Amino acid sequence: MTIEENKALVRRFYAQIDAGNIDAMDELVAEDYVDHHPPPFPGLAAGREGLKQAFRIFWEATPGRHEIDDQIAEGDKVVTRLTAYGRHEAELPGPLPATGAEMRETAVAIHRIADGRIAEHWSDRDDLALMQQLGVISLPGS
Repeated sequence: MTIEENKALVRRFYAQIDAGNIDAMDELVAEDYVDHHPPPFPGLAAGREGLKQAFRIFWEATPGRHEIDDQIAEGDKVVTRLTAYGRHEAELPGPLPATGAEMRETAVAIHRIADGRIAEHWSDRDDLALMQQLGVISLPGS
């Protein structure tokens, strides 16, 4: 695949997540997918199935969308700077009861592409800001 095809694959990945089409992961993501920064949910399966489980949890509890701000690619890797938006409408594992809060989280994600599918993922998310928005933590003076 070309660099532009790799970038398009990652954009399609986020578009399918936003559409709630979790089954599209079977086509877009390698079965032995490795997430080096998985969500902190207990009991997730390994590989693509664990990714699908995590996205189902997020889709049901925090429906929203992703906006891609920038993409840079080289070789088999795509770096995406993005912002996720949603509303906390149902309980998240933890347990974290629904708050109704609007959520906004910035992230930089790196995806490695192999054989036309996403094979690996690394990310740096602003989880501190997200936990503040959900009322899990508060910073002094806020």
